[in-house]
Amino acid sequence: MTTDALPWMQVQEMALHLRQGGAALVPTDTLPALAAAPDHAAQVWTLKQRPQDKPLILMAADADALLSLTTDEVRLDAEPLAQRYWPGALTLVLPVEGGRYARLNPGMNSLGLRIPDCPTTRELLRASGPLATTSANRSGVPASQNELEASVAFPSLPLLGPLPWPTPSGLASTVIAWMSPGRWHLLRQGAVMANEINGSHSCSG
Repeated sequence: MTTDALPWMQVQEMALHLRQGGAALVPTDTLPALAAAPDHAAQVWTLKQRPQDKPLILMAADADALLSLTTDEVRLDAEPLAQRYWPGALTLVLPVEGGRYARLNPGMNSLGLRIPDCPTTRELLRASGPLATTSANRSGVPASQNELEASVAFPSLPLLGPLPWPTPSGLASTVIAWMSPGRWHLLRQGAVMANEINGSHSCSG
């Protein structure tokens, strides 16, 4: 299979597809992603054959759209990290207020937030609004590394064009969770090394 044979959509067409309730495959700087609008995120667990208690990550095009979901106290800690690592491969798990996004992490009051360092996907996020995302692979199967592997995993879904996609790092994002003022907990070591997250922020394993 070549990229010429893959179904793909330009940004505006894809944004409409997602707003209307569809799912799609998009590039990021880390790994290809399976994405859907938050109000239609239930299909992501079904497509991925993933347990419903496994959280999704909310991606957006700018930090304010994400940090506005949390409290002023948490934002004070999160903003310096967002300024340093976004767009990039750091996912911040923060308490969120309001019910719309709570469904992305069932039973919890926190949510993983990230801005990908991929210009085309950020352009899509500006057009579509924030998207619920996860890696583009079936649960229990190694993560897809490119658009061809993602399309094999989900042949019925369109890909964000143009193709081919930029080569991602192949490493998942590093995930850290806010615990209390000045304290973070490392949930997953990924592309950003935990020892780089320094300054006034402590990060325990």
